[in-house]
Amino acid sequence: MLVQKPVFNQSDPTEFVFRVFTTVPEFQVLLFLLFFLLYLIILCGNTAIICVVYTHSTLRTPMYFFLANLSFLEICYTTVVVPLMLSNIFGAQKPISLAGCGTQMFFFVTLGSTDCFLLAIMAYDRYVAICHPLHYTLIMTRQLCAQMLGGAVGLALFLSLQLTALIFTLPFCGHRREINHFLCDVPPVLRLACADIRVHQAVLYVVGILVLTVPFLLICVSYVFITCAIMSISSAEGRRRAFSTCSSHLTVVLLQYGCCSLVYLRPQSSTSEDEESQIALVYTFVTPLLNPLIYTLRNKDVKGALRNAIIYKAASDAS
Repeated sequence: MLVQKPVFNQSDPTEFVFRVFTTVPEFQVLLFLLFFLLYLIILCGNTAIICVVYTHSTLRTPMYFFLANLSFLEICYTTVVVPLMLSNIFGAQKPISLAGCGTQMFFFVTLGSTDCFLLAIMAYDRYVAICHPLHYTLIMTRQLCAQMLGGAVGLALFLSLQLTALIFTLPFCGHRREINHFLCDVPPVLRLACADIRVHQAVLYVVGILVLTVPFLLICVSYVFITCAIMSISSAEGRRRAFSTCSSHLTVVLLQYGCCSLVYLRPQSSTSEDEESQIALVYTFVTPLLNPLIYTLRNKDVKGALRNAIIYKAASDAS
C-alpha cells in the first residue's frame, strides 16, 4: 500500500532513506538474525587470520602479510555497511543525512577499491614466488610490500574522494529520497539526482576500469606466466603444490571482480535495481565470509598455525 509522503520545505536539508527488505515482522527477525550471524562469522574468521599471521613467525612472509591486510580490509568493508543495514531492518525507514550517505559511500568505495588493488598485488607476489623463487626474498622485501600496500590505499583514497565529491555536488530533488538499495552505493544514489548525470556515469565507468579492469588484466597476465612456470615443473607433486597455493587466490579474485563488474561496468540500462542489491549482498557478505574459509581450508600453513593456536589455548586454560 502506498503511503502519501508529507510535503517538506525545499530549504530543509536533504535526507535519504533505504528501501526496506520486508514489512513482515517474522521475516524481519529472520533477516536480522541471518545477517547478524554472517557478520559475526566474518569478524571472527578474519580476526583469526590476522591474529594467526602476526603471532606465528612461520607466517611472517609477504604472502601472509597481504593476506592479513586483506582480512583487515574485509572487516572494515563489512563494518561500513552491515551495522547500518541491520538498524534499518526493523521499524519505520530511518533517514540518513546527505553527509552521512556521502561518508558511507566514500569509505565503501575506498575499501572496495583497495581490496581490488590488493588482490592484484597478491597475484604479483605469487608470480614472483613461482617464476623467480631464487630471487623472491630479494624482490619482495618488507619495504616493497609496505610501499605497494600504501600505494594501493593512496590510489583508492584519491579515486574515492574524487568520485564521491563529484556525485554529491549534484542536486537531489525533494527533502527525502528513497535509495533502492541497502547502502549508499554509487549507482542507486546517482539515479536520485535531478540533473544530467551522463558525465558522472562516464567518470564512474572510468573509475570502474581503473579499479576493476586494469587490476584484473594484471592478474590474468601474472597467472599466464605462473601457469607456464608450473607446467615446466617435472614433479607432479610440485605442480600440485604450486597450483594449490594459487587456487585460493583465484577463487577470491573471480568472486570479487565478477560481482563488482556486473554492478559497475555494465550499462545502467541493462541492470535492474533489484539485481544490483542481490549482487551487492554477495560482495558484502559472501566474499568476506569465504576469504577466511578458502585461505584456511586450502592452506596447510594457516591450518597448522590455527591448530597450534587452539591447542596452546586449550592447554593454557587447562593449566
